[in-house]
Amino acid sequence: MNLKIVLPNKLIYDGEISSVTVPGKGGVFTILSHHAPLIAILGKGNVTFRFKNGVNNVFINGGLIELNNDKVVICAEQIPENEK
Repeated sequence: MNLKIVLPNKLIYDGEISSVTVPGKGGVFTILSHHAPLIAILGKGNVTFRFKNGVNNVFINGGLIELNNDKVVICAEQIPENEK
């Protein structure tokens, strides 16, 4: 599954992952490979993605997630300066 995390002014991540956990408006949820298509609003919190060599976290102030055909795009609001 491919994940892209984009901010208004730059690309934060673009690569293959095995899962991503995001802060949805109704609570945290995890997306695995072959998930049904999805569009959702994201809240403030950690985006945690797992890939072959480990795990990474990015804190976002909210945004939007779209998933279709094992391609996940997260359009996030700006990451706070102290989280970069």
